[in-house]
Amino acid sequence: MSKQTKKITSIGGSALIEGIMMRGPKKSTVCVRTGKDTIYSEDISINTIPSKVPLFKIPFLRGIAGLIDSMRLSYKSLMLSADKAIESAEIEEEPSKFEKWLDEKFGDKLVKVLMVIASVFGVAIAIGLFFFLPSFLFDLCGNFIPAFRENADGTNMEMVRLWKSIFEGVLKIALFLGYIVIVSQMSDMKRVFMYHGAEHKTIFCYENDEELTVANVRKQTRFHPRCGTSFMVIMLILGIVIGLFVPVQPFGIGFLRPVFKILLIPVTCGIGYELIKLCGKHDNWFTRIIAAPGLWAQRITTKEPDDSMIEVAIEAITAVIPDDGSDIVKNCAC
Repeated sequence: MSKQTKKITSIGGSALIEGIMMRGPKKSTVCVRTGKDTIYSEDISINTIPSKVPLFKIPFLRGIAGLIDSMRLSYKSLMLSADKAIESAEIEEEPSKFEKWLDEKFGDKLVKVLMVIASVFGVAIAIGLFFFLPSFLFDLCGNFIPAFRENADGTNMEMVRLWKSIFEGVLKIALFLGYIVIVSQMSDMKRVFMYHGAEHKTIFCYENDEELTVANVRKQTRFHPRCGTSFMVIMLILGIVIGLFVPVQPFGIGFLRPVFKILLIPVTCGIGYELIKLCGKHDNWFTRIIAAPGLWAQRITTKEPDDSMIEVAIEAITAVIPDDGSDIVKNCAC
């Protein structure tokens, strides 16, 4: 870890629309700012994959289940925060005819419908940008760069695969960082990133055994090794390594390379999950090297929160801290 703490907790969370979800070993809680002096709090739950299929408690396999469960829980939390944000918003103008039609057709389900559409659209764009576009651009560059195309006798296939893995990986990282830099300029996303900072700082305050007050939380760092941003960066870097084992043209069809890489996402998730857990438990030269890229990226995805956001984070983490200390992964300075 980049910062020594007195203990390490398994508690984690995510930033929401005007709120935070904290996930402890026994329950998860969503807290949303609904007014200047009011915070809405609600416990949420999902049936986790390991609870139904014990096989997914095994190292590497648990990473796949953990990612899916985290996405499910985050989606449920986001939907709740969106509902509360809409309820607490003041309507300053008359809704348009189109807005009235949408309300008549979908009613309270409108937000859920829009979120599903946005999620499907987002996944489709992500697959296109992060898997098919890099492969296509590399093949296109092969028309101008000899090192990027195979010889007629196929003698340089290994080098072409190396260059393609590096090209795809670097482009994916550039796209990812470019995307979060752009969205960080949006006012609504800035607030989400500020809540993200509040989440990290509050967890650090708890791990330092300091009283959970606004003043104590504010002085903590906002960069935490067990973060979704760090996990994403590790996944992207691992993608370069895994790409070395995927043929440039599986079965003679270049289109299949990105398909194979999509199918290998569970492998990437499993390895990435174990590495992120390792970074969260230990502080040595190896874990610092692994954590460094993700911690750097958090300079974009986390911002310094205001006091009202810290109050939301404190309420969220207080609700999920178990009385029996079952959240403590490791005690002592680490």
